[in-house]
Amino acid sequence: MPTICHFEIPADDPQRAKKFYEDLFNWKFEHFPQMDYYGITTGPEGKSVNGGMMKRQTPEHAPVNYIDVDCVDTYSEKVKESGGRVVMEKTSVPGMGWFVICLDTESNPFGLWECDEKAE
Repeated sequence: MPTICHFEIPADDPQRAKKFYEDLFNWKFEHFPQMDYYGITTGPEGKSVNGGMMKRQTPEHAPVNYIDVDCVDTYSEKVKESGGRVVMEKTSVPGMGWFVICLDTESNPFGLWECDEKAE
């Protein structure tokens, strides 16, 4: 069954947001300067969903949950058939996998994620 595997939090001030989540939940952050992206570890392996944080891209840039699926192409079609929209087509994360950003029928964003170490 597809399940949430990752989340992303946009932030106007990533350092301020980082401090907030560290102080509040004791989450751990790792900065990836080449992407200006922060990986977030929320708890022990196997007991948490981890995520990421980046600088907010647009005023409407909202948090996004990513759903792990076996094929983003197949699920992109299912999104459309179910009344949703694909707003960012299949994109690679080299060496990790593929993602697609969608909107549900209520215009809430969510991502589809497909693991694939061969993604370029």
